Amino acid sequence: MQKKKLTSAREWVKFNVLRPSLLGVGKAIAPFSTVGNHPVFSNDKFPHAQLLEKNWPAIRKELEAVMQFRDSFPSIQEIQQEQMVLTTDNKWKTFFLYGFGTKSERNCSLCPETARTLEQIPGLLTAFFSIMYPKKHIQAHKGLFKGILRTHLGMIIPDNNKYELCRMQVDKELIVWKEGEAVVFDDTYRHEVWNDSDDIRVVLLIDTIRPFKQPFRWLNKGIINLIVGSSHVKEAVDNHKAWESKFNQLFS
Repeated sequence: MQKKKLTSAREWVKFNVLRPSLLGVGKAIAPFSTVGNHPVFSNDKFPHAQLLEKNWPAIRKELEAVMQFRDSFPSIQEIQQEQMVLTTDNKWKTFFLYGFGTKSERNCSLCPETARTLEQIPGLLTAFFSIMYPKKHIQAHKGLFKGILRTHLGMIIPDNNKYELCRMQVDKELIVWKEGEAVVFDDTYRHEVWNDSDDIRVVLLIDTIRPFKQPFRWLNKGIINLIVGSSHVKEAVDNHKAWESKFNQLFS
């Protein structure tokens, strides 16, 4: 009972104090970003987008191999409990390679070419295969901090989105994923996701440190370090380590 009360208090502080503060700071420093302040960006400004697209065939091959274990993959809310405000079912699964700088050794060993590609990305924080099951809808929501940018690389897209059944609305812009194509966006803008198809959709989701002019680059890095050291992130890392320990048993 006491633990539940502490958890509830921590969530209240996060959503009513920390989250508004981070959003406010992010909004204040966004004009000093060297890539601008847009909902969706041109890939020309991000060399890692081209890197991902170039290595897509190798990444796809490794994804197909690990998908045989997808029934064992954790749902997003099993790793990050705060995601329960968005999803409570088993239709949004994850296969983490990196989580806020912490490397998943087992998962990366199963995807060595993917891991090698990720290691070449400056400012990499998080990378995982985001697996959305048929008819899944993620309601509109906003990310936490503008000091981080998100990239999606289309991995498995039903019918390669011929009928635009797998899509994401970011602010006023519609993203329709294509296999082998990357898109970079700011997840602090209101965004909503649908998989209206009859098949699984997979993207490689990557978070990187947003580039800023000095001294805002230092400020941004300092805030990210505080986020990485927070109890929420540490809990998520522990949750993944617990899952990884069980997953390792499949190979022993």
